[in-house]
Amino acid sequence: MSSKTKIVVIQLKELIYTFLFVLLGILLVLLLIFMFLPKGSKDNQAAPTMNYVAGVYSSSLVINDNTIDVEVVVDEDHINSICLINLSEAVTTMYPLMQPALDDLTKQIYANQSLEGVTYSEDNKYTSMVLLDAIAEALDKAALSIE
Repeated sequence: MSSKTKIVVIQLKELIYTFLFVLLGILLVLLLIFMFLPKGSKDNQAAPTMNYVAGVYSSSLVINDNTIDVEVVVDEDHINSICLINLSEAVTTMYPLMQPALDDLTKQIYANQSLEGVTYSEDNKYTSMVLLDAIAEALDKAALSIE
């Protein structure tokens, strides 16, 4: 039998590169594990504070002798719904930006769960300001009911 001897030459540079790539792979796996693990325990989490008394609150706007109610539905810590009640065709015709302005505002309010940081365009500045005031009045009624 003839056995052929194989000689394997491993260069030191290849060993160093392999070691570095293995080390970087391990660090990447550890980083991903720490990024996607749930944060903290129940001890670190603050108890949710009650912002509102759950219910339906409304405030009124008077526009050209027409009364429009802004209805806000809240639970203990979320604003669930904001809509216009008694919006007549006359008001919709005279003020076509009323509903689109409310839709834009409600998207922001639902995302923030507050009225802080709400922005509006210059095109419907005054309509948005009137609607924000009415929403704030309804939310104040919800907050005042706590005491």
